[in-house]
Amino acid sequence: MIGGSKRESKDTRPTGDEMLARIQGESRPASGRLRVYLGMAPGVGKTYKMLEEAHRRQERGTDVVVGFAECHGRQRTVELLDGLEVVPRQRVEYRGVIVEEMDTEAILARHPEVAMVDELAHTNAPGSTREKRWQDVELLLDAGIDVISTCNVQHVESVADAVQTITGAPVNERLPDTVLRSADEVELVDMSPHALRQRMKHGNVYPPERAQVALDRFFTEPNLTALRELALRFVTQQVDDQLEDLVANHGFGGLPSVSERVLASVDDRPVSRRTVRGAAAYASALRAPLAAVVIETPEIERLPFDRQRDLRENLEFAADLGAEILRFQAADIASGLEHVARSRRITDLFVGHEARSGVNRWLKSSPVDHLVEQLPDLQIHVIGPGSDADEATHAGTP
Repeated sequence: MIGGSKRESKDTRPTGDEMLARIQGESRPASGRLRVYLGMAPGVGKTYKMLEEAHRRQERGTDVVVGFAECHGRQRTVELLDGLEVVPRQRVEYRGVIVEEMDTEAILARHPEVAMVDELAHTNAPGSTREKRWQDVELLLDAGIDVISTCNVQHVESVADAVQTITGAPVNERLPDTVLRSADEVELVDMSPHALRQRMKHGNVYPPERAQVALDRFFTEPNLTALRELALRFVTQQVDDQLEDLVANHGFGGLPSVSERVLASVDDRPVSRRTVRGAAAYASALRAPLAAVVIETPEIERLPFDRQRDLRENLEFAADLGAEILRFQAADIASGLEHVARSRRITDLFVGHEARSGVNRWLKSSPVDHLVEQLPDLQIHVIGPGSDADEATHAGTP
């Protein structure tokens, strides 16, 4: 389970009537907390987990209601509704069909301590007061009601297109990343692809007549493995972002990075392109963030025009490969790289190396020696200049 940052303000705002009904002339309550159970696919047990938590809190004396639970006819999940207060659903007519949606206003009027609201990415029926369920949840949170909800990773906006490509199935309901990333807690409900497929074969997810079709299409082992990886990576990134906030806001220096972070040192030399290329390939293989830094020493600032141009072109090359461009002023390259590596909690540093001859070998120590001594846990990748033929092969290409 992980914590998140404070919620960001959304484009949707409650109407004046809703605000008056919610606060009833009193001072605005503190914002509620949002917990989301995130899963790789339907059937992993998110709703079951949510209702189990409802019982646990109720037994603890907390005032809990079920605002909306979609049980999909799964008997064991339906049984968990026994003993819980369920807010009656709102009936909305659309094209002659009655659709049941969550009655947000009824929950606001009831004002429990905690509301269970399933399927955060759900799109409400046309004619509803708000288009999306997460907008309903925002109102509950603004009223000081804690909300526990659920979501599948394929509905997260930043990964929906990738899921659509992987599975071949359209992803029509999408949740803005900001909603999920601003949740106070995100808990992964995990299950191996094999175990989920076994659940489906036993009829625990869909009726038998639907199960085999689902197994042959969406719920294939490769699809589920890819979805599981996306869910794991999303939660891992959330953990790392939270740790970043702790380091930035509370000064917890020295904490290691949760995941890999790659940094390339860039200067005006030709070897910088090989360095950035190597760092980019390494970061891509790990799906890790990539940054490129130029340490602005007095020597760098005094470079002649042609070498300044080379430096700019090397930085543009790094940007073309997707690197975040950093600049840091320091007395020397070694101390500058040490500062950036510490502050960014870098795990892998790529530096270019060209052979030094004569007296320079004795007068100038390598920044690598300093970094190895000061940052023993840092992995340093030293990139040589390569051959002329190698540079010709890569010239003008990322």
